[in-house]
Amino acid sequence: MYIESYLKTADLILSNYTGKMPFAPWLRDFFKQDKKYGSRDRKVISHLCYSFFRLGGAFPDYSLKDRVSVGQFLTSESSSLILEAINPDWNKKVAFSLDEKLAYLNAADQKLAVFPWLGELSEEIEANTFAASHLLQPNLFLRVRPGYEERVMTQLVKENIEYNQPIPFTVSVDNGTKADQLFDLDIEVVVQDLSSQQVIHPLIEVMPDKNAVFTAWDCCAASGGKSILLHDTYPKAKLTVSDVRQSILHNLAVRFERAGIKSYSSQVLDVSAAEFELREKFDLVLCDAPCSGSGTWGRTPEQLHFFRIQQIDHYSNLQRKIALNASQQVKKGGYFLYITCSVFKKENEEVVACIQKNTALQLLTTRYYKGYHQKADTLFTALFTL
Repeated sequence: MYIESYLKTADLILSNYTGKMPFAPWLRDFFKQDKKYGSRDRKVISHLCYSFFRLGGAFPDYSLKDRVSVGQFLTSESSSLILEAINPDWNKKVAFSLDEKLAYLNAADQKLAVFPWLGELSEEIEANTFAASHLLQPNLFLRVRPGYEERVMTQLVKENIEYNQPIPFTVSVDNGTKADQLFDLDIEVVVQDLSSQQVIHPLIEVMPDKNAVFTAWDCCAASGGKSILLHDTYPKAKLTVSDVRQSILHNLAVRFERAGIKSYSSQVLDVSAAEFELREKFDLVLCDAPCSGSGTWGRTPEQLHFFRIQQIDHYSNLQRKIALNASQQVKKGGYFLYITCSVFKKENEEVVACIQKNTALQLLTTRYYKGYHQKADTLFTALFTL
């Protein structure tokens, strides 16, 4: 009986969620309003909801309840009482590969349907693998800050936490790991996706001296993750950060204080504005542009249901304005690093072409960090010099 109750609650949640705010905080608010759900109840119901979202555009003719059930089958990697109650035969086949499960359902054509905007993808993205990756929950990645390597590894072993190290100073753990209970966040480790940690690599290739002294401007700093990464890589860089709202910079300042970053300047700037003007120029301009986030929807699969194709043009136009304005602040001989967490060519290759056409910057390299092979996000970078 409780299984049916879980399914009814998931149906209620999915019928009332409108996509106007991220699903995770919306769901937390839902559970806060009704105290009858224990921790196990919340975990099971959450998984049912996320299983539905992970289907994206697949199985469009199924009812909501049937999509929740199919989603549970396709996204589960081990048997469960929930799946046993839904369909005992599915529970027996839960260890099948995704292709085997789809073949069993006579639905092999639905794999590509998971991601409804394949026509907008960059040609560098493997559509089949990328679409299928949304059916799996991404891992949690922790970047170990300088000087804390031994402490972090000792703590993981002590707590019997299974982990991998995909690249140096990075650990990958199960998404359900309570990192904030294991470590001092932003002091010992930074919660930062694997691909996000690597976007600075093109810069390291042209600036290998980690003790280099230079000026850097993070023009769309947001929560400051890239700035902390830049500081940890180049501790002598003189950092300036900006964003469009004071509240964002306030939160960033709190995070910087925890991270021990004290010597920096900060200001509210709308870099997309037609009247944008900044007198100072920098050796490095880091432009982590606002974007669709389509390379991160494995973490927010509700976007597979609520994103609209018209938004791609909105972000692409915004990125062009920001990139063209920000690029004017690069010193001669300096660098401009353009970053998005998008897989859409309009937000990446077409913006790069716009920069090449309308500025004196010279393109050095473009690169996709294809996290869908490693339960991680997919990001894009383009490095220019003047």
